[in-house]
Amino acid sequence: MYMKNAKRYGLAFLFFVGYLGFSQETETKDIGTETVTVTKAYTPTVSDAFKIRSVPNLNDSIVLQKKEITYSIFSVPVASTFTPSKGTASQVEKAPAPELFNSYASAGGGNPANVLAEFYTSHAIDRESNYTLGLNHHSSFGDIDGVELNNTFADTRLDAAYKKRDREMDWGANLGLQHQMYHWYGLPEGFDTAGLAIDEKQHYFMGEAAAHIHVEDAYFKNANVLYRRFWDAVSSGENRAVLQGNVEFPLNEEKLGVGLKLDYVGGNFANAGVASATNDGGITYANLQGGINPRLKMLRDDLSLNLGVFIVYGMDLENNDGDFYIYPAISASYRLMDENLIAYGGVEGELQQNSYFGFVEDNPFVSPTLRIEPTDRQYDAYVGIKGQLLPNVSYNLKGSYMAENFSPLFKLNPQNNFRNDAKTYYLGNSFEVFYDDIKTLGLFGEINVDINRNFTLGLNAEVYEYDTETDNPAWNRPNLMGSLFMDYQIGEQWYMGANLFYVGEREDVATTVVPNNPPNTFPATAITLASFFDANAHVGYRWNNQLSLFVKGANLANNNYQRWANFPVQGLQVLAGATYKFDL
Repeated sequence: MYMKNAKRYGLAFLFFVGYLGFSQETETKDIGTETVTVTKAYTPTVSDAFKIRSVPNLNDSIVLQKKEITYSIFSVPVASTFTPSKGTASQVEKAPAPELFNSYASAGGGNPANVLAEFYTSHAIDRESNYTLGLNHHSSFGDIDGVELNNTFADTRLDAAYKKRDREMDWGANLGLQHQMYHWYGLPEGFDTAGLAIDEKQHYFMGEAAAHIHVEDAYFKNANVLYRRFWDAVSSGENRAVLQGNVEFPLNEEKLGVGLKLDYVGGNFANAGVASATNDGGITYANLQGGINPRLKMLRDDLSLNLGVFIVYGMDLENNDGDFYIYPAISASYRLMDENLIAYGGVEGELQQNSYFGFVEDNPFVSPTLRIEPTDRQYDAYVGIKGQLLPNVSYNLKGSYMAENFSPLFKLNPQNNFRNDAKTYYLGNSFEVFYDDIKTLGLFGEINVDINRNFTLGLNAEVYEYDTETDNPAWNRPNLMGSLFMDYQIGEQWYMGANLFYVGEREDVATTVVPNNPPNTFPATAITLASFFDANAHVGYRWNNQLSLFVKGANLANNNYQRWANFPVQGLQVLAGATYKFDL
């Protein structure tokens, strides 16, 4: 049915088209002109492309065929006498490796009856651990001009250490023993010793044990522990225990660290103060500190900044008294011109733990009747610049201002002619510790020159201005100090060195005990100790890889100066000896 209708409609359509065509041909009437506007947008199209073959087929009969060509050469063998040789690499002449030894012994002697002896050895247990042992001895029979009392001294120390290090941590332990002998030989000028039984000898003994640990790539960084026992020949004794530890945590690009510290010092002096009319009673002390130090470390290109605070609780256990202290712990450095100019500064403080052992290290002529208290260093503000003027010339300049409460000063003990103790240290021939509140303005500068690998030279100077709460001078503290040192390797066998230092004037006071009077009313005479210059030098000769000879000179200017009031030093001293290296 559908097909029939389609055919019918198709015939009708063809008939209609034929009729129109006929009408067009027969109609000759003018139909006029008309403007037609096309509103449909132009849409171009691209017809399909046909790819042309790259190599068309040629069926032309006149195409020429390629002629086959055959090539040939006339080859004649040529004899050659060239024989290539193997290349050899150039070699740099190497200096022979120095022969190393694990032990050495040194001994020497000179005037006035000075004796020097040293021994050191180091042994590797395995690849990660080793131990060391060292012994040092220095003694002299004195012979100081113008001194009536015995002025010999001796200092002997034995040290042993064990260390172990691996990829994750290192730890170790140390043991130390020391014996020192000194004499209170510094009697006031014009003192008459006739008819007096004077025992001026003093012995100091020390034994200590310490341990440390350091851990890599961990929050816990390090810890240190120390125990020391110190005593003397007149029934004085002191115990010291210190425990320190540090942890550190990453905080974005910064590091947050916390330090912890416990510090205890306690002891007793069996003898009463020198100003006392009798030697009844004694002095006992015990000071404990516990502190925490949170800090933030920042590194920014050329800037290094440490922001922290030190919080300490200090206790006087003997008097059951304590207090909190808060100190700044800020430091910074900035590279203005790479290594040529570095600016640095900071403000820091601490509760400094003083001890009998520390005072003896600074001045062995103190009396065994000291008052031991901590120093409240409120702040130490400093600013400076350092760097390298030339590749072999470095410098450091610093200015500082420090405020301290209970700052210890060494002051001459009063002369007490009413005492009759077993040890004679109360005749104006020993020193006490005087505490004062001091503000110190200081300037420091140094320069170091490395002319070459064989010659180094250094020079430094310090200038200080003191302001004390008591309006007294800062007893025995110089306003000016300076030093120069030099080391020179002369060829392969000869070497030499020198050390020169200068100490400016110091102030002290000599007093005399008056029974039943307070110390501030004792007759007093001001003392000004002259500045002094001291020069020391040494020359050595390496006989071979194992044996070296040396000569040392001290106080080459032969100045009979006084480092402490009433205590002149030895004059010119010359000491010769030898050092021998070996495997043990």
